[in-house]
Amino acid sequence: MPRESFHDLFVDELRDLWSAEKQLLTMLPRMAKAATAPKLRKAFTAHERQTGEHVKRLEDICEALDVSPRGKKCVGMEGLISEGKELLGEDFEGDVLDAGLIAAAQRVEHYEIAGYGTARTWAQHLGYEDHAAVLQQTLDEEAATDEALTALAATINQEAESVADQDEDDDEEMDEDEEADSSAGSSRSAARGKSGKAAKRGDKTADSETMTASRRETTTETDEVAFQPSAPLRDSRPGKKPK
Repeated sequence: MPRESFHDLFVDELRDLWSAEKQLLTMLPRMAKAATAPKLRKAFTAHERQTGEHVKRLEDICEALDVSPRGKKCVGMEGLISEGKELLGEDFEGDVLDAGLIAAAQRVEHYEIAGYGTARTWAQHLGYEDHAAVLQQTLDEEAATDEALTALAATINQEAESVADQDEDDDEEMDEDEEADSSAGSSRSAARGKSGKAAKRGDKTADSETMTASRRETTTETDEVAFQPSAPLRDSRPGKKPK
């Protein structure tokens, strides 16, 4: 049977908020553990305790209305929790990670502020003044948490930016060192190439001088043979004695 009353819609919103808070209770300890800034870790821990109170308040309202807070899963909070888990799975660290955690937490707070603001207004329209007051108390606490996170972000974001600038400077220095090493390597290669060519020219010169000396020695030996005095000639005429 379709639910057509404004009261049913109000109850549906309460169940959505209860589911959202229960899911957040499982995520806040992980965010507190991952945070590196002590003040941020303390803020997450404090909000975990506060979230437990919010769950109790929703259960008390539902009990007064004679309905169960169960029966609905908040898919909006499920998506925000999934994004937070994805952030924790990245390789960010230090102030950069803290800045990301604050962003994730504030998305959750803004989502809850919208939900509690709606539930408070609907309670007022339905004449549930006591419930509206309780929901307003939670709404104020969610808004205060968001403001506290904004104050923390003012410092942490600045620190994260400084880390990024330092990383860029380190990268530039590494690039300069690599260029210097590359230039030095090229110079050494060129020097080795010139030395090799000079050595080859020296070898060729030495070979040429060796060949020239060899030819000179051969020529000298030939000349010595050519100009060596021959044996005395004998007179072959009859009766002629050789001298």
